[in-house]
Amino acid sequence: MNKDLKITLESLVARYNTTAFMDNDPVLFPRCFLGKTKQDIEIAAFLASTIAWGNRKQIMNGCRKMLFDIMDGKPYDFVMQHKWEQIDPECSIHRTFFGRDLAYMCKGLHSIFIESYSFEYVFIQSGCNVWKGFETLREMFAKANGGKYSKHLSNPTPNRHKGGSACKRLNLMLRWLCRQDGIVDLGIWHELTPDKLMTPLDVHVARVGRELGLITRQGNDRKTVEELTRNLAVFDPKDPCRYDFALFGIGESQKHVKR
Repeated sequence: MNKDLKITLESLVARYNTTAFMDNDPVLFPRCFLGKTKQDIEIAAFLASTIAWGNRKQIMNGCRKMLFDIMDGKPYDFVMQHKWEQIDPECSIHRTFFGRDLAYMCKGLHSIFIESYSFEYVFIQSGCNVWKGFETLREMFAKANGGKYSKHLSNPTPNRHKGGSACKRLNLMLRWLCRQDGIVDLGIWHELTPDKLMTPLDVHVARVGRELGLITRQGNDRKTVEELTRNLAVFDPKDPCRYDFALFGIGESQKHVKR
């Protein structure tokens, strides 16, 4: 173990894993539903993470528009009462994510909640393997939408042309829902434990990971996520994803503030 690197990572986690972190981060939105139903939190986490790319201010505006302007602060009722049928398909929410995309997600969520009390069911049925869970999720959403797949739900399955998506946004959602740090992440799921999680990988985390020698691969795909998480697990095998804060923190200090 590289003790100097561990000290660096731990100090950065302490600096960035704070309540101040939430001010401009989409994790703020699922946290708005603490004290309400578990399903409200799950839906908010899923939708907020789904649009978590690009300009942070725009992400926050898009989350607010979905969860409060459109869903009136009642996402579970909105989904289960089919209110998504009234969404303007051309409504702009965040960059390439429109009203029709939100309706697609709501149909998938409705299908899941008809079958189970919790969104976590998808991952439990997949043996608490996050990649299998993402594959199952993608198939369930497609089935609920007449066999149509969404570009906003990444495909983690490798093929001869691609190594499988890093699924950054879905992994970010799982970090929020599974980690129980009592500070930023919500930790409302208990079957899918933190040691099973994969690190959310964006271009900045990948760059920092390579600078620190935690990543040797060139592409930012599923295998790279697995390599990074495996190397972070050397420092904390029970919760390797908590170092996501440290990698983000380095990027932040270098003025790379997009997630």
